[in-house]
Amino acid sequence: MILQSKAAVVTGSTSGIGLAIAKALAREGADVMINGLGDPGQIERTRAGIEAEHGVRVLYSGADMTKPSEIAAMVAEAEDAFGRVDVLVNNAGIQFVSPVEEFPPEKWDAILAINLSSAFHTIRAAVPGMKARGFGRIVNIASAHSLVASPFKSAYVAAKHGLVGMTKSVALELATHGVTVNCISPGYVWTPLVESQIPDTMKARNLTKEQVIEEVLLKAQPTKEFVTVDQVAAIAVFLCSEAATQMTGANLSVDGGWTAQ
Repeated sequence: MILQSKAAVVTGSTSGIGLAIAKALAREGADVMINGLGDPGQIERTRAGIEAEHGVRVLYSGADMTKPSEIAAMVAEAEDAFGRVDVLVNNAGIQFVSPVEEFPPEKWDAILAINLSSAFHTIRAAVPGMKARGFGRIVNIASAHSLVASPFKSAYVAAKHGLVGMTKSVALELATHGVTVNCISPGYVWTPLVESQIPDTMKARNLTKEQVIEEVLLKAQPTKEFVTVDQVAAIAVFLCSEAATQMTGANLSVDGGWTAQ
C-alpha cells in the first residue's frame, strides 16, 4: 500500500469523484478526512463504511468551502487528529449554466469561491506541514473546461482555467520541498454535478434530456462514453506514488479525447 501511515484531506468527497478518490486513498492505507454536503445519516454510513472496509481512520468535516476560516479549521483538525496531512485533493465544485448576461452575480461568486478559492485556502493551510516533513501530494480536480470552453459556463470555465494556473505556480514554489502539485482534468463524468446541470442546459439550449446527453455532453468526447469516477481516482492514486515523484505542475486530461480535437 503506497500510502501506509499517510493522511489525506479530500474536499467535496461525500459523493461522485471525491468519494471515489477518498475510497481509493483509504484502500492504499491512508487515513482520510472527507468533506461535503448531504444527508448526515448517509454521510456517517459512508464514513464508517470506508473506515471498516480499509482499516484506516476516516473523519468527516462539514466545513463550508466558501468560508476561509472553516477551511483552515478543517485542515488543522486533520493535522491534529492524524498528526499530518500528506495528501490534499481539492475536488469541491459546483456548476451553474446560464447566458452571461443573465448569469446571477451571486452564482459567479459562489462558483469562484468553491471551485477556485477554496483550493487556495486548503493549500495555504496544508503546505507548511508538507514542507516541514519534506513530502506532500496536492491534486486539484479541474476539468476539460480548464483547457477549452463551452457556452453558458463562464464562471466554471474561468474557475477551472484559474485552478490550472495556480497549480503551476504552486508547483514551482514547492519543487524543492518534496511536494508535487498536479491537476486532473476529466471530461464528462456521470456524477450528481453533471446530472444536476442537465435541466439548466435543457432550458438554455431548448433541448430534451436525451439530446443534452447525446448532443452536448457526449458529443464532446470522441469515445462517446462517460469517464468513470474510478478512472479519475486511479490517476489520483498514481500521482501520490513514487513513480510520479517527478510529475509536478502537470494537467492530466482524462476526457475521452475531447481536448485532442
